[in-house]
Amino acid sequence: QVQLVESGGGLVQAGGSLRLSCAASGRTFSTYAMGWFRQAPGKEREFVAAINWSGGTTYYADSVKGRFTISRDNAKNTVYLQMNSLKPEDTAVYYCAVRRGSSWYSKGAYDYWGQGTQVTVSS
Repeated sequence: QVQLVESGGGLVQAGGSLRLSCAASGRTFSTYAMGWFRQAPGKEREFVAAINWSGGTTYYADSVKGRFTISRDNAKNTVYLQMNSLKPEDTAVYYCAVRRGSSWYSKGAYDYWGQGTQVTVSS
């Protein structure tokens, strides 16, 4: 069992930056691939970014490529999402999760979801 706690969300103006953190419990964190998803009101939860166990391979949604960076610190059991050049359409609740299936992009391949952190980008 893994427990995930997201933090770092808030209100920011368009063009600004935020760094989200996802702290994980358990001694096996370094063996897991991790992902970030987001869900805006009235919309499906969508893939944002993912990272393999070592941090050497990353994946991004086209909508955030070049603006967001996923990273991890296995010594701290934490995965991060650095978000730059934020846009109003980035407004959503952001979730981290453990990848347990074969897909990098499908939410069905992820488990042990955190409670989420709200990101609001004003225009």
